[in-house]
Amino acid sequence: MDSQTKAEPMRVLVTGGSGLVGKAIEHVVKQEGGCLEGEQWTFLSSKEANLVDLQQTRAVFEKYRPTHVIHLAAKVGGLYLHMKENLHFLRDNLRINDNVLQTSHERGVTKVVSCLSSCIFPDKTTYPIDESMIHNGPPHDSNFGYSHAKRMIDIQNRGYFAQHGRRYTAVIPTNVYGPYDNFNFENGHVLSALMHKTYAAKKEGAPLQVWGSGTPRRQFIYSLDVARLFLWVLREYDEIDPIILSVGEEEELPIKDAVEMIADALDFKGQIVFDTSKSDGQMKKTASNAKLRRYLPDFTFTPLSEGIKKTCDWFVNNYDIART
Repeated sequence: MDSQTKAEPMRVLVTGGSGLVGKAIEHVVKQEGGCLEGEQWTFLSSKEANLVDLQQTRAVFEKYRPTHVIHLAAKVGGLYLHMKENLHFLRDNLRINDNVLQTSHERGVTKVVSCLSSCIFPDKTTYPIDESMIHNGPPHDSNFGYSHAKRMIDIQNRGYFAQHGRRYTAVIPTNVYGPYDNFNFENGHVLSALMHKTYAAKKEGAPLQVWGSGTPRRQFIYSLDVARLFLWVLREYDEIDPIILSVGEEEELPIKDAVEMIADALDFKGQIVFDTSKSDGQMKKTASNAKLRRYLPDFTFTPLSEGIKKTCDWFVNNYDIART
């Protein structure tokens, strides 16, 4: 039976297909030969199905009959919205994840790769953080609802394996950036919001106002690198336990270094002001990519300055369609 299913070309359903990582996977599949002969790839957006609703989830699985699922869909918002509505984010994400995983199981989906987030890591921890530490203590309080819902995917994956032998797994990317990100000032990811702010400051001939001191350190990973790794996980990675997708610890750098790269990429020559009255959030979240490196010692990550330049160029050229 198993060799039969292996021989049949995959039908892959990507939930959250219109977001940052979904668009990157679509690019790798369609432009970089990521799609093998006979495979069908469907990129689903929330316009086609609200996955909080079980009937809509079942209908979309009935329509596309996937053999494999990449599960990226989530209810997300900016920091302040999460703080206000933690219960809302908890319940919606628990529902989305249960609907997708249980429907996958009921329909005999061979493999599901879900996307977790580095915000699920314990708030009080030692560094670097690795895959074995996910559940060692509560996540940061600001978005506990979203974080706990994401952690439950890992628990549920273990359950589907223990009870049904299902190979459902998850990846944990660090700070992803790239084309098609959310560039909104208030609730965009840090680099994308800074790109938009820099673009606006240059246009207005005003100083660039950066929230916080610029000293917190982060590991940034280009969306197309994440996409290439997602395809490897889908095709090759056999563990149920999640795997961190990140550049190495030595690549972690202060936000202010990234700000300078963005200013360079957008040719911003004005003054850069760090508003230290604004909160810095966590000072660091260093993640270990040792497990990834054991599997893929030679994978080359896009250098940050190059990824930032590509993303800034995309933003300028696609300002009308970018999420701002």
